Amino acid sequence: MFRWVLLTPLGAPVILTSGLQVPGIALEQAPALDALFVVAGFELEEQCAPVLRSHIRRVAGRVANICGVDGGPWILARAGLLDQHRATTHWEDLEKFTQSFPEVDVTRDRFVIDGRVMTTGGAGPALDLMLHLIQTRHGVTLAMRAAGALIYDPDPSGARPQSVTSTSRLMARAPKVAQAIQLMETHLEDPLPISVIAQRLGLTQRNLEHRFKAVVGTSPGAYFLDLRLSEARRLALDTALPASEIALVTGFTSPASFARAFKKAHGLSVSDARRHEAAAF
Repeated sequence: MFRWVLLTPLGAPVILTSGLQVPGIALEQAPALDALFVVAGFELEEQCAPVLRSHIRRVAGRVANICGVDGGPWILARAGLLDQHRATTHWEDLEKFTQSFPEVDVTRDRFVIDGRVMTTGGAGPALDLMLHLIQTRHGVTLAMRAAGALIYDPDPSGARPQSVTSTSRLMARAPKVAQAIQLMETHLEDPLPISVIAQRLGLTQRNLEHRFKAVVGTSPGAYFLDLRLSEARRLALDTALPASEIALVTGFTSPASFARAFKKAHGLSVSDARRHEAAAF
């Protein structure tokens, strides 16, 4: 759903402070893009050469969105791209950033979206922003799955100040929904009916469905099916289990119904998905 192109200032690999090298194509040779994300860390003034600012302005002029990550907002501000916008940066640089760029409305938020301009305060807030973008484009269920894969509890609003501890977890915001999801995750092989899940939580099925819709944006039944089919795809791509066994461990008693559901969800059969994955490498 998302494709990334790595760009570097002049086309040479970027050497990180850890010593790792990140290859990329020259910024001035950037292909057509929907968005430009500028990532920076230390020695921001030394990095922000006039030629780099010029290239960034040129690319930014032809994309729908621009984003600065961690020290990236400093680079965007030096290029004049944050003037008259709300923005944030890493908390260590907030005071200096505010003094250096009076035309920018600086906040302490974890991430800020102001029109086409996005900024984040560091690595964690960058994850918050990415999950927010996934949710706004492809729904809360996919965003929750991505957060779960990272074992990460996101701040969905980005408005919490950087200096405050982590946001309340789903268990605190919607404990019954969180408990329902836990029951689903532990019963992939023998799926519980939604009515049974609701009964175990002391709720009516209608009440559970209402809570699920309010928090997740879909019904518990649809969420549970999506959870099982996501696990089926993982097993298809990460193991050599036959399709019939994948069907059983994800709660499908009929291989035919599993095959139909898998293809409807992922657009390919198990065997075709495996061939497609193998061809990509």
